[in-house]
Amino acid sequence: MEHSKQEHHEHEHTHVLADGTVVTHSHGPGHGHTHSHAHTKAVLNRMSRLIGHLESIKTMVEDGRDCSEVLIQLSAVKSAINGVSKIILKDHMEHCIVDAVRDNDQEALEQLNKAIDQFIK
Repeated sequence: MEHSKQEHHEHEHTHVLADGTVVTHSHGPGHGHTHSHAHTKAVLNRMSRLIGHLESIKTMVEDGRDCSEVLIQLSAVKSAINGVSKIILKDHMEHCIVDAVRDNDQEALEQLNKAIDQFIK
């Protein structure tokens, strides 16, 4: 009988935190934790729109558009980025942090603290 398999991490997953930090952690067999974020599709859709918006602002700059117009558009992108970050952060708290607290995963909690510090600057 081999008991070392119990300690083997069978399920590993990665998140990108609000500040762009990539966090990967594992859950062993007993956790029953599949990592399906409820909001992934919404986040990706928002990011696609953001990328499109930034591209159009870049074109505005290339076309020599009025600086104040460019700044207004950049401000809109900034608040949209904050919106996406909030969704990711809330999602992370609902899923991963609940598990981290349950499993007393100090590392995951420390990483969340770092991400929050980066996010709220």
